[in-house]
Amino acid sequence: MKIHMEQEILQENEDQARMNHEMFGNTLVLNLIGSPGCGKTTILEKTLDALAGEFRIGVIEGDIYTAKDAERIEKKNIPVVQCNTAGGCHLSAGITAKAAEDLPLADLDILFIENVGNLVCPAEFDLGEDAKIAVLSTVEGDDKPAKYPLLFQEAKAVILNKWDLMPYTNFDGDSAEHDISALNGDAPIIRMTAASGEGIERWLEWIRVQAAAKREQDS
Repeated sequence: MKIHMEQEILQENEDQARMNHEMFGNTLVLNLIGSPGCGKTTILEKTLDALAGEFRIGVIEGDIYTAKDAERIEKKNIPVVQCNTAGGCHLSAGITAKAAEDLPLADLDILFIENVGNLVCPAEFDLGEDAKIAVLSTVEGDDKPAKYPLLFQEAKAVILNKWDLMPYTNFDGDSAEHDISALNGDAPIIRMTAASGEGIERWLEWIRVQAAAKREQDS
């Protein structure tokens, strides 16, 4: 019975995700997924600064409680909606659809979704996005891709953040990249230190390519 219920929940989410994808239309939707403290919000802030004036961008912020991340993003003068799950470990397609109602989707080129901090649950739930982006920081350990493979299998790109802290950790970058590539040979692996902006240009170029492909697909 428990398995049956889980299957029903996932099927309902998949149905809503398909509707979301249609609703998003020409807007490129990127779903950032990673553990608490891996640097998702900082990556997002730096990305918004770099792409300001180039793309029209909106953000959905997912968190269990508080609006701290949305308040940071709001300072960038872009439309942002905070979603609190009140204990839930991930955003669902339904929550995402409701949040999108408060955004000017027709006027957006890119919508970033910063999911709840978690390496597991968010990977299982499609939100109707164009791509999941896995974010792993060097302080978390290089074994995480092997321990939590689904996210890295599903991701269209993987960011290894806080690269500047490598000398102070036992993170083995080559081992992490080997495991990621074994799980998903198509996803680019981007080494980055978001706090300083080092390595961000490759990430920005990846976004530009995806945005162009989205426009061409829907033209």
